[in-house]
Amino acid sequence: MACDPAIMSDHRIRPVRPDDAASIAAIYTHHVLHGTATFDIDPPDAAFWCEKIASIAARGWPFLVAERDGVVAGYAYATQFRDRPAYAETCENSIYIAPDHLGRGIGSRLLPALVEAAGQAGFHQMIAVIGGGEVASVALHAKYGFVHAGRMIGVGRKFGLVLDTIYMQRALDED
Repeated sequence: MACDPAIMSDHRIRPVRPDDAASIAAIYTHHVLHGTATFDIDPPDAAFWCEKIASIAARGWPFLVAERDGVVAGYAYATQFRDRPAYAETCENSIYIAPDHLGRGIGSRLLPALVEAAGQAGFHQMIAVIGGGEVASVALHAKYGFVHAGRMIGVGRKFGLVLDTIYMQRALDED
């Protein structure tokens, strides 16, 4: 589906605020209950997201939201890929769009902004861990320079399905 640039420009990208936690919880809840991009089964509440926002901010890592007319339409954040010190310069991204805003180019605004912000935060590599091998997520990441880095076969089970996880990667110090 081609994205109308006018629709895309209606959404502004900004840093997350603590008061976004309820909106983020609602977006993520939809994906937990209806999709395979996350392998979570039980959606966390707004209090969890409030703590996560604070934790990510305390580390100086990026957490962005796409907003239109005061409504959070999507979000993206980067956290250290693994907690071991050797991974300090490698991050994993997470990006989720509100169901009523899918197909409007929000991911195409959020992901490049997150890539830039993650580089500014000191990360040099970004990993996308794509649960269920979601086709739209794979396409979005490929569009912004991510390359296939691996596939874990049959590692998740959700909705009675056996699911793969696709890993994609890109350097952040490239144009």
